[in-house]
Amino acid sequence: MTNAADRSGVPPRTYLDTASGEPLHPAARDVLMAALDRGWADPRRLHSPGRDARLVLDNARAVVAECLGVRPDEVSFTASGTDAVHRGVLGLLAARPERGSRVVMTAVEHSAVAHAAAWARGADHADRPESPVEVAVDRHGRVAPDEVVRAAGQPGVGAVAVQSANHEVGTVQPVAEVAAALAGSGVPLFVDACASMGRLPLPAGWSTAAGSAHKWGGPAGVGVLLVRKGTRWTTPFPLDDRVDERVAGFENVPAALAAAAALRAVLADGEAVASRQAALVDRLRAGVGAVPDVEVVGDPVDRLPHLLTFSCLYVDGEALVEGLSRRGYAVASGSACTASTLEPSRVLAAMGALTHGNVRVSLGRDATEAEVDGFLAALPEVVAGIRADAGL
Repeated sequence: MTNAADRSGVPPRTYLDTASGEPLHPAARDVLMAALDRGWADPRRLHSPGRDARLVLDNARAVVAECLGVRPDEVSFTASGTDAVHRGVLGLLAARPERGSRVVMTAVEHSAVAHAAAWARGADHADRPESPVEVAVDRHGRVAPDEVVRAAGQPGVGAVAVQSANHEVGTVQPVAEVAAALAGSGVPLFVDACASMGRLPLPAGWSTAAGSAHKWGGPAGVGVLLVRKGTRWTTPFPLDDRVDERVAGFENVPAALAAAAALRAVLADGEAVASRQAALVDRLRAGVGAVPDVEVVGDPVDRLPHLLTFSCLYVDGEALVEGLSRRGYAVASGSACTASTLEPSRVLAAMGALTHGNVRVSLGRDATEAEVDGFLAALPEVVAGIRADAGL
């Protein structure tokens, strides 16, 4: 998303961080404005405004279900993607406490999964806290299904968590293979699909799954929790008297409908957009790889179509982000969830990749070759300037 340069010579602003949040889709904006006039009431109430709001909420649920290929009664709207992750993981553990509260997860899961897994152990077993069982990944960030199954056989394991695609490097995980290997074990599978929902088909085999609307162009503050019909799931938090027992609080009905509209819109032209984005990322990969002492990470083929991460030797990530920002390019650095604390990326560390001087570039649906070429022209100059300032 680019704005033309003004007369002061300020460079155009190019937003290359859609993995953190996609700009609101035009379809979502139009629906949101209309839904504000009809979906403002409490959908639990029986009066006319309440029934209108309930119809809007049910419509949103039906659209999301159709888009994802699931049942409407498997869809719930939460306050955020993080909330959906927490409920998806912890609800599986709460439903079967006799199995234990340990979570097997890949070493590159989002921090929301790691925090939920750690919280479950701390809350239920304060006298003998145990860490979640982390399964190592290869240099591309992919887990081996047999390793997940082996870990799931340990005592006290109540759930397995495998993301559909990595939020930092884009690598797609073999979720369907993991699910098939777990079949018959009795251990349920949670899938964090926040990074991929709206971009890739929902993988098969999940017991619960989570998505985040602002990652596909819906409003912020709308998460999607999927609970497979027949899955043993119990709310892990205090009960509420809502229409949907899986969530708590007053649903943001207009935002839920806008999220559904955005999801339908992005899927309508998803293949064309993904193909164009993948070609642009290939262009980025080649150009970035030509910069001296730069490591491009993640699977080069089996990945999210819009995302690329690389690390620069002898360069501070914060300085790199600031330097690129001054050139007009908004990118992310560090862990997608801990960059504000300046902590090294646990994802890159698990992959054995360089954890400092890293940049994540994620393209919008309207990204152009000119934007990519401009970024590739600015990057070597910014990197060289930082290294020169450091005396290298």
